[in-house]
Amino acid sequence: MQTAGKIFSILSNKYLIALAVFAVIILFTDHNNLFEQWDRKKELKELQTKKTYYQEEIEKTKRELTDLSNNPAALEKYAREKFYMKRDNEDLFIVEDGTDSLKNNSLIQYSQP
Repeated sequence: MQTAGKIFSILSNKYLIALAVFAVIILFTDHNNLFEQWDRKKELKELQTKKTYYQEEIEKTKRELTDLSNNPAALEKYAREKFYMKRDNEDLFIVEDGTDSLKNNSLIQYSQP
């Protein structure tokens, strides 16, 4: 019976009650609660991975741009692959790979008469 009295005296402590109410308010009802913080950390990780992806793509595009600016053969290759350009004495055949996307899965065949 004395242990129940000790437990009741500890639980009736006004500082402990105030601390418990404060913890509940901060952890669950505040607009910066624990769950919101977890969601924000998850979103931050996703945004950081996107940031690294786009930085790599920017570097790739810069390298491609400098190559296109300095190398006429690379410029011709780029024009043929991306814009399906051809020379005057060539015929251009575009063979689809069975998908709807022409840009992703296509085979370009050049033939000279």
